Amino acid sequence: MPVRNADATWDGDLKSGQGNLKLGSGAFAGKYSFTSRFEQGGGTNPEELIAAAHAGCFSMALSAGLGKAGFAPKRVHTAANVSLEKVGEGFKITKIQLVCEAQVPGIDDKAFQEIAQKTKSGCPVSQALSATPIELQAKLTQ
Repeated sequence: MPVRNADATWDGDLKSGQGNLKLGSGAFAGKYSFTSRFEQGGGTNPEELIAAAHAGCFSMALSAGLGKAGFAPKRVHTAANVSLEKVGEGFKITKIQLVCEAQVPGIDDKAFQEIAQKTKSGCPVSQALSATPIELQAKLTQ
């Protein structure tokens, strides 16, 4: 399996400095700053990138889990909300909330919820982030 990579550069001090993030594939490059991370400034931030990775991984893993159970999902959409809070003298990611809606013909809600919960703990990004509480809201749509 390939090793994935990204790099970041930060110039200056914490509050007035700025940085650049770049994915190894070249698919994304963006600026980040103190205000984009801890306030409401323009640019991206590490937590937003974690959210994107988790949403993408969960959606793919749920699709795979549903397929293994004999169901053919038409669409799986997941939003991930990563909470960054001041804890003591520093900051900590305190919670990740996954909100998923899936269109899966022929499955009942009980079976869907079981597969979704198994996926929450089994997807590779969830496993990597397992030190952080992860909540899941999964909804079956028509």
